[in-house]
Amino acid sequence: MDERLFRDAMGKFATGITVVSIKDNDRYTGMTVNAFMSISLNPKLIAISIDERAGMYDKLKSSKKFGVSVLKEDQKDLSKIFARQKEQDQEIAFIEQDGVPVIKNSLATISCETEQQIKAGDHLIFIAKVTDINIQDGEPILYFGGNYRTVNPHKL
Repeated sequence: MDERLFRDAMGKFATGITVVSIKDNDRYTGMTVNAFMSISLNPKLIAISIDERAGMYDKLKSSKKFGVSVLKEDQKDLSKIFARQKEQDQEIAFIEQDGVPVIKNSLATISCETEQQIKAGDHLIFIAKVTDINIQDGEPILYFGGNYRTVNPHKL
């Protein structure tokens, strides 16, 4: 099977969009990640999967803490900025939550401490303990078939 077929098949799974962020030398940095999932309720664990070619790969690998911001439907531009699909044309409103940066006004923000790192092919899976959570009302932005979507397709 070729890589394109595999990518197309994986694109048939709708996902939410998150931005994973860290503090790097007193500067906030982040990247768009849709490979995010909850792992366990007790203890509270999540997982993210990061490509070894990602610009943040080494920084995240050496960081003990990171934030996850679940984006709202009106935060599509932030997803594109952190995915390097669009130039940054706006100030990114980060806030600190339990010592890690998260994006203000996101649907949910999750502070995490890395518990395990597991090499899997060309990715590294980070399993992390959740240390703090905040949620807000709103609707998510989704990614499906290589395109952004919303729960209500007439809004996008």
